[in-house]
Amino acid sequence: MLKQIYLKMLYWHNADRIGPDIVGTHWKLHFKASMLKLCRKKFKHFHDTADFRPYAYAVYCSQISIGKRVIIRPNTMLFADEFAEIVIEDEVMLGPGVHIYVNNHRFDNSGVPIIDQGYYESGAVVLKRGCWIGANVSILPGVVVGENAVVGAGSIVTKNVPPRTVAIGNPARVIKHL
Repeated sequence: MLKQIYLKMLYWHNADRIGPDIVGTHWKLHFKASMLKLCRKKFKHFHDTADFRPYAYAVYCSQISIGKRVIIRPNTMLFADEFAEIVIEDEVMLGPGVHIYVNNHRFDNSGVPIIDQGYYESGAVVLKRGCWIGANVSILPGVVVGENAVVGAGSIVTKNVPPRTVAIGNPARVIKHL
């Protein structure tokens, strides 16, 4: 039993992820100084003015960059992988519950269970400076959200969003130019 506890603590310390399931480090997100120290260690880039709030998740932190004045709010999930990164540039606003994915399960062979089909090729996701992503938005692989663009709450973003536009819906589509 002591060996299991030791191995779990070692995993919590070394995991390339942050979230409530990583109990040994999650408590650090409740305090600014320990949050910054943890995030600087884990992420590819984490600006001193950024904030990663408790109950948010990040997988493959070493492939995620977070710019200045960005707040990662509770229930947000950032899923990078070893093949593609997530870049959140400076002054991006994110509502709670935003999900960002760089890969997706294959499902093109109906004779094979989806769980056994692997993944499509990963694609980086970039949120350009000053964009605003509403609450509960899902952003799928390979998407770039342009500078100062707005994505409405609850949208599912499957394609790039041009700069200075408003996109909403499932799938998200541009409804307005700013």
